[in-house]
Amino acid sequence: MMEIKVENIVASTTFAEKLDLDMIAQSLEEAEYEPEQFPGLVYRLKNPKTATLLFRSGKANCTGAKNLEDVRKTVDIIADRLKKLGVDVYKDLKIVVQNMVAMADLKAEINLTEVATGLGLENIEYEPEQFPGLVYRIKEPKVAMLLFSSGKIVCTGARSTEDALKAVEMLSEELSSLGLLH
Repeated sequence: MMEIKVENIVASTTFAEKLDLDMIAQSLEEAEYEPEQFPGLVYRLKNPKTATLLFRSGKANCTGAKNLEDVRKTVDIIADRLKKLGVDVYKDLKIVVQNMVAMADLKAEINLTEVATGLGLENIEYEPEQFPGLVYRIKEPKVAMLLFSSGKIVCTGARSTEDALKAVEMLSEELSSLGLLH
């Protein structure tokens, strides 16, 4: 059984019908808001170590969490702080994972040129002169994986740890069956 390590989760939620970002920026000292440069307010937490982008529409994107509990904790902390500012925050905030980045290790060096040929060029992007990794796209689960000759894998686009693990295990099995994993 392969092991994966989640490095980053990007999740979205909607806190309210609308947010007054100017008022929030003035009231919360951790808030960074420069509307001339970016339309969202950046709100960083130290524990859990995350950054959340808040938008006037009430929508928000949380990044930096390494597990779903930290995403939930971040959303709950921000919801509480917004309520204390008088914002009419929705009850039962729904969190949707948009992207998960996970790492895995095949624990073997691999020849990326052989992998590109073996896996079929239609799902592969490999230009070693421009980037040392091979990009392999899988349709189900819909993820993109970066493979490196060291055997390290970065899986992006998964919406759950189960999908990331499934994709990495499928790749490992495929490479083994092609005789490319020693």
